[in-house]
Amino acid sequence: MSHDEARHRLDRPVDASDHVLGPADARLTLVEYGSYACPRCRTANAEIARLRDTLGERTRYVFRHRPLTDNPLARRAAELAECATDEEEFWRIHALLMSRSATLTEADLRAVEKELGLDRLEPGEAQVILDTAAERVVRDERSAHASGVAFTPTFFINGLRYDGAWDAFSLSEAMLGSLGHRVHSAAVNFGSWAPSSALLLGLVTVIALLISNSPAGEAFAHFWELHLSLDFQGHGLTLPLVEWINDGLLTVFFLVVGLEVKREFTVGRLARPRLASLPIAAAIGGLVVPALLYLAIVRSGPWLLGAGVPMPTDTAFAVALIVMLGSRVPIELRIFLTAASIVDDIGTIAVVAVFYSTGLDVWALLIAAAAVVLLALINRSGIYRAWPYTVLGFILWLALHEGGVHATLAGVLLAMFIPTRPPANLSALLAQAETVLETETQRRGPDLLEHGASRRVLEAIDAIHDRIESPADRLLRLVEPWSSYFVLPLFALANAGLVISGDLFDGRGVLAAAIAVGLILGKPLGVVLASALVIRTGLAERPRDFGLRQIMGAGAVAGIGFTMSLFIAGRSFPDPADFAAAKAAIFGASVVSGVIGCLVLAWKPREKADAAAQ
Repeated sequence: MSHDEARHRLDRPVDASDHVLGPADARLTLVEYGSYACPRCRTANAEIARLRDTLGERTRYVFRHRPLTDNPLARRAAELAECATDEEEFWRIHALLMSRSATLTEADLRAVEKELGLDRLEPGEAQVILDTAAERVVRDERSAHASGVAFTPTFFINGLRYDGAWDAFSLSEAMLGSLGHRVHSAAVNFGSWAPSSALLLGLVTVIALLISNSPAGEAFAHFWELHLSLDFQGHGLTLPLVEWINDGLLTVFFLVVGLEVKREFTVGRLARPRLASLPIAAAIGGLVVPALLYLAIVRSGPWLLGAGVPMPTDTAFAVALIVMLGSRVPIELRIFLTAASIVDDIGTIAVVAVFYSTGLDVWALLIAAAAVVLLALINRSGIYRAWPYTVLGFILWLALHEGGVHATLAGVLLAMFIPTRPPANLSALLAQAETVLETETQRRGPDLLEHGASRRVLEAIDAIHDRIESPADRLLRLVEPWSSYFVLPLFALANAGLVISGDLFDGRGVLAAAIAVGLILGKPLGVVLASALVIRTGLAERPRDFGLRQIMGAGAVAGIGFTMSLFIAGRSFPDPADFAAAKAAIFGASVVSGVIGCLVLAWKPREKADAAAQ
């Protein structure tokens, strides 16, 4: 389990040292990390009472301390609660601290001290009790940190962090596990696991290979050749299903790539030239050297167009392997590989645009240029609504397709013009939201709880939510899961089918060797040579947490071409037999590259391993 995954789980099971309400054998356990000085915890406390009334003996509730650090009374309140002599007294003090006044005050603490009888003890005796209580609070704080608690209240349901609404109905749905909540939770948990997209992509590839080599293989291949039409009053576009996927749906993937590139060059690692120079150089080396090795092996003929096949890196697979290696790989190396993959994507997009465009239509390209100009104008005009960009994006896609330029590039061009905004003033927005909700509560009273907020208030909250996130960031957040968990798996299903036979490489051994050498040897060689060059010349900072051996391992992992290699191979080799040999070479080389990369990154010199063990 990775560190990120672990921080979605409760680090310490509920034990005898915890404060528990409810039977020990209850099927449902709700753990709260809270603070007596937190107004949200006070509100949630009332909801938890309702929840316990609803679920009864089916649930147990556990409270752990995570005192607010910006309120001097918070820690004192937690320590006072821990001075209770038994569970009954603790929960009485807990209720007192949560509800005695609207906000925690010094008077509340004095009342609790009196309730506990601390004011009647000798100072030394009272201090011993407080010191013991403080140790327990610190233990809870450590548990909160290990569990990834960032704010209060934070809830865990049966050991898993709950990130939904805090009202009793939502908590009850989550704890009882309604079908909708189970499906949503499963999807979120799977999506939050870093290697999930690569695992799904690999699984779909295996399925495509199995079907292709089964009795249903011929029907499976013919299915993707079914022609579908998009008709506009007698003017239409008819393409095979596989091309609708490769030229149409894959535009979503290119849109995501474009948005990620934009983010990296504006606020990410690539925004700082000194830090960006190493991954940029590594990516360029990893693009150029594989292509040169391919050309050196093929030398002449129609296969020369396939020089782009060993150039790309499949970021999903590469990063997934790095994550699964866990602590063996420094976090900085993962950042380096991710940044290099972004630059690799830019290079791949440029290669597709320049070398894989055919039969250019000037008029269609002029329409595409006009669409780009209009996108730039509405961007400069500060228009943040989605529909103008959607309409112009579709026109751009259609014009590029008819113009002979690969239509998926419309996704990248569209991403460049999706607007961003300066960071929002969160304090001002929070104050606005509180004002709107408080005014509505005072104006409508009990009617608000029964019928919900008015349309005016909902629109105001929508506007505040809309301002918190820039359109580009919001689009990336919404579209990226569709790209990773629908578009790319569907692309793999449509393109990874391969009939394995003894004559697969007959007359095509040179082609397969060129692709394999480019990915297995060319990628790590190019990444290492380019990285060493910029470090030696002082153009890039020498990494503190990893060296050339780890860079070589990352370069080997970058030899997993897969998605984009298949994409370019489909455009390079119109002959089905050539394409089949290229696919087999891509699959084999990607597996070998991944294994070599994992071995290099997992290996530790004996002296370092001995030092780590001591």
